[in-house]
Amino acid sequence: MNKLVAEFIGTFFLVQAVGYAAVTDSPHAALVIGLTLMVMVYAGGHISGAHYNPAITLAIWLRGKLPQSDVLPYLAAQIAGAVVSAFLVTHFRGAGSETPLTQPLRAAGAEFLGTFALAWVVLNVATAKGTAGNCYFGAAIGMTVASGIFLFGGISGAVFNPAVAVAGGILNLLPLQTVALYTVVCAVAGLAASKLFLRIEKR
Repeated sequence: MNKLVAEFIGTFFLVQAVGYAAVTDSPHAALVIGLTLMVMVYAGGHISGAHYNPAITLAIWLRGKLPQSDVLPYLAAQIAGAVVSAFLVTHFRGAGSETPLTQPLRAAGAEFLGTFALAWVVLNVATAKGTAGNCYFGAAIGMTVASGIFLFGGISGAVFNPAVAVAGGILNLLPLQTVALYTVVCAVAGLAASKLFLRIEKR
């Protein structure tokens, strides 16, 4: 239960940052979101592993660092945290302006690359033997998201997280078909990163 509470809280505050930055169209969105994720990773890493992202949970499960029995509870806690947070953002800030998905393949490609990069960094700084016990894992993960927003934000919105995609639908930032597409693409990217990590780690 402690792990699930940590996942709920971390995802909740990540979506708070995403929601407020997106709804208010903040020019500092990338840094706000990246820094929020960074501090939440440091806060919850010792409790739950600080996934805050269903795609990361799938990647870490495939990597063998999460029991299969924990996968669905983790996903449920993350989605619940995102949904509650999104409704709170709409209460205080209102909803955003939906952006139609005009180039789905281009957006899907950007989401795949961004999520793959995030999962790849998480696997290497938080689960690899060669980086065990490091003190920079949270900063590396947070800054990966920040740089991904700079790189891909103008193409896909830089979601990189199925829970954030669900929150984007609630916040009226993403159409429902976009939420579904991003959920699948992000999950596949996380699994692909884990497969490659395992292939390299064995050598």
